[in-house]
Amino acid sequence: MRAVIQRVTHASVTVNGETAGSIRKGFLVLLGVKAGDTEKDAQYMADKIVKLRIFEDENGKMNKALRDVGGSVLCVSQFTLLGDARGQNRPGFTQAEAPERADMLYQLVCARMREQGVPVETGIFRTDMQVELCNDGPVTLLLDSEKLF
Repeated sequence: MRAVIQRVTHASVTVNGETAGSIRKGFLVLLGVKAGDTEKDAQYMADKIVKLRIFEDENGKMNKALRDVGGSVLCVSQFTLLGDARGQNRPGFTQAEAPERADMLYQLVCARMREQGVPVETGIFRTDMQVELCNDGPVTLLLDSEKLF
């Protein structure tokens, strides 16, 4: 499972001209589910996102997590994070999980973050989405559960 986490002052996702999800301070998470990912990957990703300390404390150090600052998450499914363009100019997506399983694991990540007291908004799986954000810092991190197990 791969995620791009962006610290934002606000973010929103629109589908067919309608706002599907919107947050103020928090994280925009672009989440890609890789073929073979498991519930263990989803749990790791949710726990890591909730615990990331990338908000500044009173000394200007990145030392506070989402709950410490009253932050939220806008989580958007993004199978293109699994794109492979190393050998060609047109990326291949064979590493991406099948849509039904990917959606189940994506929903599990969102549910687990909510269980930990973090408000979570989402896009709409398998739709054409427009994402708007104001990256704060900018602060952007990449996470990959495969590199941990």
